[in-house]
Amino acid sequence: MDNLFNNKIIFFRNLGLKNWIETFNKMHFFTKIRDNKTFDEIWFLEHYPIFTQGLLNKKYTNKSNQNLLYKIPIIDADRGGQITYHGPGQQILYFLIDLTRRKINIRTFIDIMHNSVISTLRFFSIESYIKKNFPGVYVNEKKICSLGLRIKKGFTLHGLSLNVDMDLTPFNYINPCGDANIKMTQVKEFNSFLTLQDIRYTLIKTLSHLLNVRMIEKKSISNIF
Repeated sequence: MDNLFNNKIIFFRNLGLKNWIETFNKMHFFTKIRDNKTFDEIWFLEHYPIFTQGLLNKKYTNKSNQNLLYKIPIIDADRGGQITYHGPGQQILYFLIDLTRRKINIRTFIDIMHNSVISTLRFFSIESYIKKNFPGVYVNEKKICSLGLRIKKGFTLHGLSLNVDMDLTPFNYINPCGDANIKMTQVKEFNSFLTLQDIRYTLIKTLSHLLNVRMIEKKSISNIF
């Protein structure tokens, strides 16, 4: 009965602007101490400027050392995917989900992540799509959302980053997701009035529907935060 009840609720946290390493450590700590009765959570946040390299990254994906001159740190991450950039104005979602308890396979969960973004953008009259064998969401042949996930003992870590209203310049210093042909875009190029709050609210509604849950904001301070 507990598991059935826990599957009906996902807590979400609106964390604001956070340091990547601090959040990485807290995400792993949450996963380490959780059990099959722990409620799932989704964290909504932004990061200070940082490049992160996934497990599939190849060192040659950096176009030059300009990113070092740009004074943005580069760090290795234990997620899937290759190199990407995070910065203020980008809506990041970290999914801390028990796939085993929810009886969701990895492929289905990735589809849910994609569809949450596609449906959210469609709500604001922005038509987007996915490309076969290229994780992420695209608009007009440009990438607007990147995905990078890790599964550990049936639990998900990391998630997605949706470009909303940010400085896209640092993407020029890398080959996003390891592909020199990828160009990046963001929500404000299609609707300059939308805010992170607008996007976040619609993502919460969309994910509630796709995961068939109630998403409840968790504001209490725990030993994790």
